[in-house]
Amino acid sequence: MSQGLVILGATSKIAQEVGRLAARENRELLLVARNEDRLEAVAGDLLARGAARVVAIAADLGDTSRHAELWAQVEAAMPELESVLLAYGSLGDQAAAEQSVDVALSELNTNFTSAASLLSYAAASLERQRRGVLAVITSVAGDRARRSNYVYGTAKGALSLYAQGLRARLFAAGVRVLTIKPGPVDTPMIAHMKKGALTASPQNVAGAIYREMESGKAEVMYVPFFWRYIMALIRAIPESVGKKLKF
Repeated sequence: MSQGLVILGATSKIAQEVGRLAARENRELLLVARNEDRLEAVAGDLLARGAARVVAIAADLGDTSRHAELWAQVEAAMPELESVLLAYGSLGDQAAAEQSVDVALSELNTNFTSAASLLSYAAASLERQRRGVLAVITSVAGDRARRSNYVYGTAKGALSLYAQGLRARLFAAGVRVLTIKPGPVDTPMIAHMKKGALTASPQNVAGAIYREMESGKAEVMYVPFFWRYIMALIRAIPESVGKKLKF
């Protein structure tokens, strides 16, 4: 039986590329995303690329009230899942979040609360099986709250801490929890932003993620690797200095 991979947020660019790598290895895939038409298109592409089986479930991942029902569908469709990749999020408008509490809370829900809910269900499944990989895409933005995107950064930082807690919990069960911290990636999420020399391609980022999920031992990975050193320097800036910087 081919190894089952669940991708939450399967229509994101990075997730699609991870799915393609898995399809080439004849994996079974279960895809969850909100847009049904895009989801079906991604599923068809992965079947054409060699996936053993593809199950597509259309769901609003931000709706925590439906997560129990959703995860029951996941377990019914793929009872022997081997790995789960959480790959969704949104880079909202910081200025709008500063002006509206509702906007800020919506961003926090998308990027942290709803993700933590889904990770809890996934963790319980893998813990019962006593094996598997739970991979969580957060962001380098979660390493330091910055004036330009602190709502997004707060959510991603909280998600990284949550993954750290799950890692401690699931270690004894033989389940590996991998925290993934990408820098800027050339996806629709940052289409409105100027691309810099440090902007990575989704193909390269997905390749690194898939290799690490399959055969690596890291607990926290920065993608590309050099972001580990960049963020170490940024974290070292004293807050008395950092609050004066426009970054």
